[in-house]
Amino acid sequence: MPTQQVNPLRKLAAAALAAALLTPALPAQEPNYTFKSTSELVLVNVTARDKDGNLVRDLKLDDFTILEDNKPQHALTFDIENTDAVPPTDVAQPSLLNAPATTQPKTAVPQPATPGAPAFKDRRLIILFFDLTSMQPDEIERSANAALNYVDKQMAPADLVGVISLGTSLTVNQDFSADRDQLKKTLRAFNSTSGAGFETGSTGTTEGTADTGQAFTVDDTEYNIFNTDRRLEALRSVAAKLAKVEQKKSLIYFSSGMDRTGTENQAELRAAINASVRANLSIYPLDIRGLQAMVPGGEAQSASLRGTSAYSGRATLNQYDSNFSTQETLVTLAGDTGGRAFLDSNDFGRVFRGVQDDTATYYLLGYRSNNSARDGRFRRITVRVNRPGLKLEFRKGYYAPADFQHSTHEDREQQLEDELASDLPSTDFPVYLTTAYFRLGENRFYVPVSLAVPGSEIPFTNSGDKDKATLDVIGVVTDENKRPIFPLRDTVKLAVSQTAEVRRKNVQYNTSLYLPPGKYHLKIVVRENQTGRMGSFETDAVIPDLKTIPLKVSSIVLASQLQPVTKKNADNPLIRDGSELIPNVTHVFASGQQLYFYYEVYDPARERADGTKSPTNAGVHLLSNVVFFRGKSKAYETPLAETREIGVPGRHAAVFQLSVPLADLKPGFYTCQVNVIDDTAARFAFPRVALLVRQ
Repeated sequence: MPTQQVNPLRKLAAAALAAALLTPALPAQEPNYTFKSTSELVLVNVTARDKDGNLVRDLKLDDFTILEDNKPQHALTFDIENTDAVPPTDVAQPSLLNAPATTQPKTAVPQPATPGAPAFKDRRLIILFFDLTSMQPDEIERSANAALNYVDKQMAPADLVGVISLGTSLTVNQDFSADRDQLKKTLRAFNSTSGAGFETGSTGTTEGTADTGQAFTVDDTEYNIFNTDRRLEALRSVAAKLAKVEQKKSLIYFSSGMDRTGTENQAELRAAINASVRANLSIYPLDIRGLQAMVPGGEAQSASLRGTSAYSGRATLNQYDSNFSTQETLVTLAGDTGGRAFLDSNDFGRVFRGVQDDTATYYLLGYRSNNSARDGRFRRITVRVNRPGLKLEFRKGYYAPADFQHSTHEDREQQLEDELASDLPSTDFPVYLTTAYFRLGENRFYVPVSLAVPGSEIPFTNSGDKDKATLDVIGVVTDENKRPIFPLRDTVKLAVSQTAEVRRKNVQYNTSLYLPPGKYHLKIVVRENQTGRMGSFETDAVIPDLKTIPLKVSSIVLASQLQPVTKKNADNPLIRDGSELIPNVTHVFASGQQLYFYYEVYDPARERADGTKSPTNAGVHLLSNVVFFRGKSKAYETPLAETREIGVPGRHAAVFQLSVPLADLKPGFYTCQVNVIDDTAARFAFPRVALLVRQ
């Protein structure tokens, strides 16, 4: 049975990182827009169609029956939204985002206007969301041209259009407007320099990859772990800011796919969907790559492929698999929020026609739930109509609020358990997690787990000469058969004298697990005990069977802090010479810090290349260094490190700990290739990690 080791609680405060989270530009989460069944209306928009798919426009309030958890509810409000009723001469421009009529960017989504204002009646509210982080320059121009074509030829009098983009920050480029000239001016501002194009990396073996000679292919998988979460958090932020507007909102998401490597926070996806459902916001993803030709040898601008994949059909299958994986999340976002995904088509105008058709006529029903329990549970909504033959479209439910301050200890423990078991956990504040693995024995691995929470999200209360706060941590690890391996439960007490300093950093919690090789699922829930807000992180973890790998290398751990330890744990490889290396969770570092790379090589060869025997350790010869790339250009290279001995004989491990002064590197995004060479056996490994250096 695997075991678990939890570091001392006081370590949490001492292990606060100096680096900020990857998502500082996103607006802070505001809890103002949760549904409160005792005091706020629960809104449900319903679209009715006949058997031929035509919209039904003549239903009355008495025709509808609303059920919550199979219990009848009394409808208090009823409204018919008919966007076709807006005359062409009506060009009023009510403000939803409160942005000025200018193309100057704003860095947050402002407070929406008063709900139910007459100016919103019979209006079609459309948000054009440009995800610049996933698109290449030509795809950005293609997106802007598609939007310009819509404004010129398809925009209806009832349409109010806003423009938002996500690059290095979330920006409101244009407030909701019906002014075609102003919208076209905003859309023309998107040019080839707007794109970040982060998702261009590739991983895996050289088989079926482009043979580019000495050129370097960027691998930004680690960076995209947080980049994907950042995009989902941006969608959630937009939904939260528009939640007070009763009418249905449609968000057209321009993207070239959202590739989830399996390491991202899966809870963020469900949280973004839930926030959109509560805000009556439907997402319509548009894959701007259009219809792609999957040719065996790759596109014309690509280099020839290595190996035999181009001749066996494997290369084409790999291209299809890669394309489908980037579209899977887009389909999920659309299906679960009431929108539609538009993929594999060069007719980009279809998405605009789809939005206009879906919002031509719908009914807006409002009721106050007769269930006064504030238990945070999911409440299922059912809408029925007394006219036979009609098909209704509506959202399926919402999560009730939970009153934290008045709950008992048992209720709070149950809340954590429910949150851990929930398919849609809360993400009221950001939580980031990273794991690694180091071999202890033939079938036993040491797995350090590091959890980071922004200090700015933790509410401290003043008590004497210190500010105090407590965090509850609960988690579980399950195997491939979804059987729980063991639980994690801890309460962390913080007492700091420099609250302002902590708020500028991350607070990090470290623990460790012991696991055999295999595939696992890890889910962690963190709750701050002042307001009861919770954050979740859910991910898959794979512990490889190193027996089948020629050159056995552990995880690459990046760090910028060494912390003194008084009690040594012999199993923890990150403790050496009386200090513990504190993993950097987000791979974001500040200029001037010292960057550490730590990794181990297991069972290096003891024989010479000709097969002759050599004395113990005499034949071991390992070489290693790290090369930093910016794009395809080499920016920095560490000196070559060499070892001829087994540093940890009990684990048959040779240890490398390389130090890099970040003052030698310019701020920016880097892909680091760790070169490991077993000179005796002529074996090689080139794992890669990504990091961001900030001023």
